[in-house]
Amino acid sequence: MTGARRLQVPARLWAVLALALVVAAGLWLAMPEAPPDDGPPALLLAGLAATVLLAAASVQQVAALDGHRALGTLTAALFGLWVVFFWQVGVVLFDVPRVLLPAPSHILQAMLDRWDVLAGDFVQTVLKAVLVGWLLGCALGFGVGVAIDRAPFLQRGLLPLASLTSTVPLVAVAPIAVMWFGFEWPSKAAVVVLMTFFPMLVSTLAGLAAAGRIERELMHSYAAGYGRTLLDLRLPCAMPFIFSALKVNATLALIGAIVAEFFGSPTVGLGFRISTEAARMNMALVWGAIVVASVTGSLAYALLVQLERRVAFWHPSVRAAVA
Repeated sequence: MTGARRLQVPARLWAVLALALVVAAGLWLAMPEAPPDDGPPALLLAGLAATVLLAAASVQQVAALDGHRALGTLTAALFGLWVVFFWQVGVVLFDVPRVLLPAPSHILQAMLDRWDVLAGDFVQTVLKAVLVGWLLGCALGFGVGVAIDRAPFLQRGLLPLASLTSTVPLVAVAPIAVMWFGFEWPSKAAVVVLMTFFPMLVSTLAGLAAAGRIERELMHSYAAGYGRTLLDLRLPCAMPFIFSALKVNATLALIGAIVAEFFGSPTVGLGFRISTEAARMNMALVWGAIVVASVTGSLAYALLVQLERRVAFWHPSVRAAVA
């Protein structure tokens, strides 16, 4: 199998990585504790430019490797590490104010100092509002999609009404949800349901229509009813479409819940934390909350990708991605 082949790393890549790490370490050690008044020294700027070129070369050569599925993750991780490194160096070297852009070290320190606060925000926003709203919105969109497919006359009535849910501005519906469901997480979950319903509905209808005509006629020749055809043929064909909606909705749900918390929430939640700490100019904790939300969204997307590979492993699109 392709994933089982032994990875061959060229010597040139090891040389570029070693040289990049040496130059980066030298640049780090040469960093002044306080930036000089007349700007960064020319030698440090030259070292920074050399490190940028070596970092770009290392990422490019790792991305060019072939033979293992983990290379994509390795390339992304290497690129992310270089971004964080240059972020730290650039902020310190050019004396960027913390209000504009705090250094990664300051963000990490703020996250460690206030980890209990961020943990409570994570539970309130992700485990309550996002998870419940995502599950309900996706389930509702899937159910309505199957109902419309089963009774085509509903498409002329329900589908136009359902499309309206995707046109309602989030900033308009969030205060209404707070008035209806209160300041706690159910109002944010309601906003998430509204945001995730229509993408799942459209994807379900497209997936159910993806089954070929010959396959449908074959099921009809076997005297299979709608339910048997749905379970044995049409739902398996719709799985890639459904998982695409699940992945899109995972990020939409997180964004919707965080934005909804700007319009009324208890004293906990990622959106509440971002808004209140930004008003206090505590930008390190603001970025800490952003990091928590970003990592959560990335992990949710990665988990859904792995689940799709196991559920729809037979589909050509999944087989091509695995290969």
